[in-house]
Amino acid sequence: METIRKFLQLIFTLISNGYFLFPWTKNIYQGPLKTLCSPGLNCYSCPASTTYCPIGAIQQLLLGVRFSIETGSYYFGSYVFGSIGIIAALTGRFTCGWLCPFGFLQELLYKVPSWRKFQIPQVLRYIKYFILVFFVILFPLILTDQWGMGKPWFCKFVCPAGTIEAGIPMILLQPDLRVTLGYLFYNKLFWMFWFLIWSIFSSRPFCKTTCPLGAFYGMFNKISLFQLHLNKQHCTDCGLCLQVCPMDIQFNKNVNSAECILCMRCMTEACRFEAISLQCAGLPLSLAPKKPRSHKVEEC
Repeated sequence: METIRKFLQLIFTLISNGYFLFPWTKNIYQGPLKTLCSPGLNCYSCPASTTYCPIGAIQQLLLGVRFSIETGSYYFGSYVFGSIGIIAALTGRFTCGWLCPFGFLQELLYKVPSWRKFQIPQVLRYIKYFILVFFVILFPLILTDQWGMGKPWFCKFVCPAGTIEAGIPMILLQPDLRVTLGYLFYNKLFWMFWFLIWSIFSSRPFCKTTCPLGAFYGMFNKISLFQLHLNKQHCTDCGLCLQVCPMDIQFNKNVNSAECILCMRCMTEACRFEAISLQCAGLPLSLAPKKPRSHKVEEC
């Protein structure tokens, strides 16, 4: 299952960044596919990107609300909110574990040998909710200029995916942009290197602490159509699920946690007693061969 997941992560990364003519056009793709919402964090301004980022789109909608009201133009981004709402309601944070290009990059970096691997303190996981509420929603909506226009705060000041996918490539493709480099670019460059280096020592640090999209999707984990189910009668509380979880969750202690990315490693790699299963609308979906339910296991 883990091999399949890695393959899908790679394929989706290539699909969502599949405009391979950018070295010759030296510009951002603006074709018809750009109207599609990427389920994962994927920068609109990446020259190879064929889709738009839902977090960036939400900010663009909100930063112009006050201006549109003052000019008598009323609108609601039902397509943007509807797209990520449907994804969240169907799968919760499944997207984070299977389709997000930046999540895939973090997992690859974590495989780099290091002298020690660190767990991330639980308290830091609340930062992403602060980012979602303030940097994605309130700041673009409230902090406006003299014309009533806000800024895309998360994209402009924080997002490391945007720096990797858009900032650096566009500077390489268009050298004239280098004269415009200043504090904002170097600030973004700092956060990019911070999360890339952190990813070597800790599993998915951006997903755990900072990603506003993951924070939004995670709020639907307990009500989404697809969920992991715990059979308490089969569970031995051995803790093996915690050992394989990239998000450091002990599944039986926190079923369908907002941190769970539904990678299913707890089900397919750790649990020997069929205590964890995948369900769709409460109906079981069998994805793994049956295992013997002997409770005499040395690891336990």
